[in-house]
Amino acid sequence: MARRLSNSIAVDDAPFPREHRGDVGVVGVAFTRTRLDGVMTGKLRRDGANATQAIATLISSSPFAEHAQIVLLGGITFGGFNVADIHGLHERLDKPILVLARKRPRYADIRRALLEKVPGGARKWALIEAAGEMEPCAALWVQRVGLELDAAAQVIEDLRVHGKLPEPVRVAHLIAGAFADGVSRGRA
Repeated sequence: MARRLSNSIAVDDAPFPREHRGDVGVVGVAFTRTRLDGVMTGKLRRDGANATQAIATLISSSPFAEHAQIVLLGGITFGGFNVADIHGLHERLDKPILVLARKRPRYADIRRALLEKVPGGARKWALIEAAGEMEPCAALWVQRVGLELDAAAQVIEDLRVHGKLPEPVRVAHLIAGAFADGVSRGRA
């Protein structure tokens, strides 16, 4: 049996108004199993091209990086269409990367929006394609680098406390909401 990945860092972006331009907050949380050990905050450019760099720096410059065994992302896009290169993150951090979503993305709509409305959209779409199709896993949809599907399912099950999402992703989402609006709200 493979060893359990109990030390995790989850990352999610803060909400922002549709008319907002500039930087968007990003939150990382460090967990040991289902216990919150720390919080990290950073920024990335709305619809920019620095998600990979911003996330890698957020994690690698934290005191939690050394102990983290896996990185959980609350999606592959941050701050609108700032697409994370999950293969690049895996290489830079030397940790498995697990992207989670409640629903299967509508790839045709995403592709159309990127190619027709977003500067650098073709490059961003290529990153999404390189990440591979999301696949069903433990009642969620996932993309993964550096771990098998059964290991991804085990991580999800081990880290769930309330609802479908693993607790680190749920907490990162809640904190990111409060970071932007002063209070968290909505479904996490």
